[in-house]
Amino acid sequence: MRTMRRSAWLAGGALMALGACAPAGQAGEGEMRPRQFTAPLMDAQGRNVGTVTATQRGGNVHVQVAATGLPAGTHGTHLHEAGICAAPGFTTAGGHLNPTGRQHGMRNPNGPHLGDLPNLTVGADGRGSMEATVAGTLTPGQAPLFDANGTALVVHATADDMVTDPSGNSGARIACVVLAAPTQ
Repeated sequence: MRTMRRSAWLAGGALMALGACAPAGQAGEGEMRPRQFTAPLMDAQGRNVGTVTATQRGGNVHVQVAATGLPAGTHGTHLHEAGICAAPGFTTAGGHLNPTGRQHGMRNPNGPHLGDLPNLTVGADGRGSMEATVAGTLTPGQAPLFDANGTALVVHATADDMVTDPSGNSGARIACVVLAAPTQ
């Protein structure tokens, strides 16, 4: 069984970077500051309901979702194949990111999709968090997330069952953030 904090190849570059690597002299002799971005998570009414942060750590990208205004419960979270978050249904984000043609689900023996992430649990106060570390890079041009249409992180209405293909029965799309290539 795969753990909730899994490593899977994330073509993690599509995560809009708020800062590139600093020159060695600024971060300490011979060191580079990690590439990182933070972007707002928006619901179908255009309200900011949290943030998504991605940080490059070696050959991996650490993704953090911090919800601040979502409905209580457990919600599926996935990377979707297009960086378009048009409300109200966010269907413009396309299907789950799946460049290798695998089936959906971290517990599916024929999975997972590249875009399959752990569930996000939200309390009665609308707050919750999810973290995942995935293999990949925030460097433009080195991963399929940096294609012409980018990618999106989508939060769904209900829990992902981690098995059922193609979407884990995770319900409607209730929040979305566009993850786009850095402009630098």
